[in-house]
Amino acid sequence: MRDHRLFIWIMILLSTGLLGEVKITPFGGDFRFSLGIMAFFFGMLWFSVPVLGTGISAGIFVVLFRIAMGGLLHGIPLHEGFVQHMPVFFYYVTFAFVISLLKIKTNVEYHLKVAFFGAFADMASNGAELLIRMASGEASHVTSQEVMLIVLVGLLRSFFAVGLCNMLAIRQVRALGEQRRLELERLMMINADLFEEAFYLRKSMSHIEEITRESYWLYKSLKNQSYPDAAQALHIAEHVHEIKKDSERILSGLFKIIQQERMLSKRITVSDLCAMVKRANTNYSLLLGKNVEIDARCDINLSTNEIYPLLSVLNNIVSNAVEAIPHQGQIQMQVDLHDDSILFTVTDNGPGILADELELIFHPGFTTKFDAEGNSSTGIGLSHAADIVRLLGGDISVCSSPGCTSFEIRISVERLTEREGVEHAEILSG
Repeated sequence: MRDHRLFIWIMILLSTGLLGEVKITPFGGDFRFSLGIMAFFFGMLWFSVPVLGTGISAGIFVVLFRIAMGGLLHGIPLHEGFVQHMPVFFYYVTFAFVISLLKIKTNVEYHLKVAFFGAFADMASNGAELLIRMASGEASHVTSQEVMLIVLVGLLRSFFAVGLCNMLAIRQVRALGEQRRLELERLMMINADLFEEAFYLRKSMSHIEEITRESYWLYKSLKNQSYPDAAQALHIAEHVHEIKKDSERILSGLFKIIQQERMLSKRITVSDLCAMVKRANTNYSLLLGKNVEIDARCDINLSTNEIYPLLSVLNNIVSNAVEAIPHQGQIQMQVDLHDDSILFTVTDNGPGILADELELIFHPGFTTKFDAEGNSSTGIGLSHAADIVRLLGGDISVCSSPGCTSFEIRISVERLTEREGVEHAEILSG
């Protein structure tokens, strides 16, 4: 941290000295208007450095820098260079004193106020330098036109420095906002995956409950028949019941995570939701080493609180399309309003789905995807997507031919947009 502050301090001194050589001498003689004070003022506003200490350091450095430049480039003797440039020291000390006195650094959020205070400090500093030069016999008097020029230059230099600070601050805020947006999208995609897993767990729990009930009835039947191993069926029922209770605790934890995230973002526009799916799967295609162009078009201006169900469904279908495309291709998401329903259409130009497989793709366990070792995927993604769509009161269909596969999801507008307070428990609990 100390090295970082030292680096900033050195950069302020160097930039002030170097930009001080970009100058005009409006009154003749050695008095100049330069860009050095703009670098100094910007450094005071942007960085956390001691104002008075840096002002004194800048004054000394600029004087020594100009003496050295005069001696090296023009052969000006050391004592003449000192007399010529010594008043500049008072310029920077006065500027630092004034902005410290006006507490500019505590008012940086008031941009116009800071700009006028900076201009006043510039004028006061020019006045101090001119007084020193008059006292040393270099200048005789200052005309009203010269005073107006000092005022104008002070305003221009101050407003430029403050404007540059504001521009950089806006860029910084936008960069932080973009980073925050990407992080929120990442968390929302994770929550969509959690929602899908919770939905699958809820389905498994219903099967577990059924197995428990059947195991208990089997125990009763075997016991009535005085079967010697009847207790074994009861033992199985008890173990299955324990698994059900553990699953309920896991589902409860998942549901709390989903609900906490949902409280942070209750509603989102359908177009923004599609844009999230597009960005996520564009990155996914790059991860797979593919060049897949994804186009998302949404012609409706509606928002929904069913974020995670829709994210889960759309992301599942689009990611499947990305995986199906061999090396490069196109995927188009289109959202339209048809009567009282929202129609989501996802079309890709991949190899297509065989006719005898179209009726099976929504069946649990059916898959056409295998890894490099020949192991098949779970085959539950589209099955879950179809179940979620049905529980949202909609329907999903697919048509395919070589070079074109299209999924259509139709859900009523009322179901997606009307009830602000509807919780995901309605879907998770069935």
